[in-house]
Amino acid sequence: MSDDNVGSVNPEEGPPAEGGTAPSPQGGAVAPDAADAAEGATGAADESGEGAGSEPDAGAEPAAEPDPEADELAVTKMALEERTLDLQRLQAEFLNYKRRVERDRELIRENATYAALAPIVEVLDTIDRAREHEPLEGGFKAVAEQLEHTVAGLGLVKFGTPGDAFDPTVHEALSHVGTDPDVEVTTCKVVAKAGYKIGERVVRAAQVLVVDPADG
Repeated sequence: MSDDNVGSVNPEEGPPAEGGTAPSPQGGAVAPDAADAAEGATGAADESGEGAGSEPDAGAEPAAEPDPEADELAVTKMALEERTLDLQRLQAEFLNYKRRVERDRELIRENATYAALAPIVEVLDTIDRAREHEPLEGGFKAVAEQLEHTVAGLGLVKFGTPGDAFDPTVHEALSHVGTDPDVEVTTCKVVAKAGYKIGERVVRAAQVLVVDPADG
């Protein structure tokens, strides 16, 4: 090899780059500065892709969106339940009011009947005394029977017969007339005046003479 070839430079390769070896047209080594710049651009692109184009975590559930129709249905159901309770309460109040009115109406009717029939028991006593003397005849008999039938239809019931067990709630003992071996409890021996009642309400207690058992 001659000295002329040692120091010569190939004009096609050009001068060497600063700080490194210049690439040759045939695919030689890349300069260090160019490699660092390319690596930095690739890293920036990767970081940008992770921030902007990354997919959400597959395990996370998406937030449930409110359903206006479901909310409206729930509100409607609550309103319906409230109106149903109000209706049931009103129905119960109406039934109680109806019972109270019917009870008061029946009580008013009984009081009116009692007030109208109480004085008539004296007329019925007169008819009973007339029968004790002699049988009723003619027009007096027809009037007496019609009166008795009318007051019975209004609910006035006659009670009290000899032999009934004495009951202080419906009998008024005028006196005791001794003992009787044939009775086991205090018994009505004589009925001076019959008793009358309307339903369970006593208009007048039967006035009686009573006897006691012999062993009493």
